[in-house]
Amino acid sequence: MSNEPTMRTITQDSLGGPEVLYLTQVARPAPLPTEVLVRVHSAGVNPVDWKTRQGGGMAQVLGDPPFRVGWDVSGVVEEVGFGVHTVGVGDEVYGMPWFPRQAGAYGEYVTAPSRQFARKPTTLDHDHAAAVPLAALTAWQSLVDAAHVEAGQRVLIHAAAGGVGHFAVQFAKHLGAQVIGTARTAKHDWLRSLGADELVDYTKERFEEAVRDVDVVIDLVGDEHEETSTRSLRTLRRGGTLIAVPSGASPGLMEKASARGLRASGFLVEPDGAALTRIGDLIDQGAVSVEVEDVLPLAEAGEAHRRGEEGRTRGKLVLRVAS
Repeated sequence: MSNEPTMRTITQDSLGGPEVLYLTQVARPAPLPTEVLVRVHSAGVNPVDWKTRQGGGMAQVLGDPPFRVGWDVSGVVEEVGFGVHTVGVGDEVYGMPWFPRQAGAYGEYVTAPSRQFARKPTTLDHDHAAAVPLAALTAWQSLVDAAHVEAGQRVLIHAAAGGVGHFAVQFAKHLGAQVIGTARTAKHDWLRSLGADELVDYTKERFEEAVRDVDVVIDLVGDEHEETSTRSLRTLRRGGTLIAVPSGASPGLMEKASARGLRASGFLVEPDGAALTRIGDLIDQGAVSVEVEDVLPLAEAGEAHRRGEEGRTRGKLVLRVAS
């Protein structure tokens, strides 16, 4: 028998529903130069995880199964490779390693370049820290790097109560924008507490009839669901920007936007330890809060996916990896 160290992880051998996910043992990775080995305490669950499990999302990047989904982690540095100077053994870190390539975050250990991590916010436990990276980086990069949101602008955020949405509301408010969100009425009071100025219940009225003169739309729903991106063009003032996150901006959508004097762009998040440091500072200052609806044990990854796919989650679902 091999004396090679192993670890528990969630994997899948085929595409399909939540039932294809199962717990197994694999070899524990070792860090290369400039990489760190992180003992994962908690892993965040994101829509891209279950889309990839089904064959969408990042499945084309990962190739045919078997593969391991998951990119959000919070844990402790256990080993550092040569050339690492940003963190050391024993440091608590969080990150979104390797996206869109395989990270295998639903497992006891991950390795990745040290600069894809940042020190965990001191005010958060690992469960809440694991809920941050992918969702918060998506919100931050779409607002700051893609849309270039400025103070005084009107920003419409679809799916404002979701994992990405609740960060986008807070970041847009931090940037000085007037924030409009779409969400069910039951979540309006909570979103107002996060900084939303106006809210529309998309189940009761057409948002494109209720909202006008918007500078930026962050669409976290996509045209695949009732043409949300296309309908959002009607809410934008001339010169406005639509960032289509889940399904991207099709050539047809970009043509329609251009004809109206608008800009439409797709978006894909990138690992960004520097931005996570900035986000962590906002969290520790009390300017940004993190919503976790529930924490499930690692072995219940399939159940977490099932619940997430229902589309009713407030904030994030998290898997607790460390026993």
